[in-house]
Amino acid sequence: MAHSRMDIIFIEDLRASTLIGIYPREKAMPQTVEISLQIGTSTASAGASDDIRDTIDYSVVVDRLRAELGARHFNLLERLAEYVATLLLEDFGATWVRVSIAKLGMMRGVQRVGVVIERGAPA
Repeated sequence: MAHSRMDIIFIEDLRASTLIGIYPREKAMPQTVEISLQIGTSTASAGASDDIRDTIDYSVVVDRLRAELGARHFNLLERLAEYVATLLLEDFGATWVRVSIAKLGMMRGVQRVGVVIERGAPA
């Protein structure tokens, strides 16, 4: 049986501003969220060609996420994580993603609260 390998492009501790939350103050004032991504894709073509067009360009991912999050409101971190996962799978062609999103300093004595999800592209 052939063993398939997956390469991972990662982006760690990206900070982006978005409207996130269920309380009135959260709906009115953007908050900074911290996002870490693991993006499963084959990097073999890019490794052979040395051409950015043969892989997922993490610079484009970061710019797109900052733009999308800056223009939207999410009630829950879970919904935001699903949105990010779907964007990476559908728009960037990832085969698998792990998305970690945290709110910072939301509770006294707690540095971060958040969610981690994993999603794969439909077979």
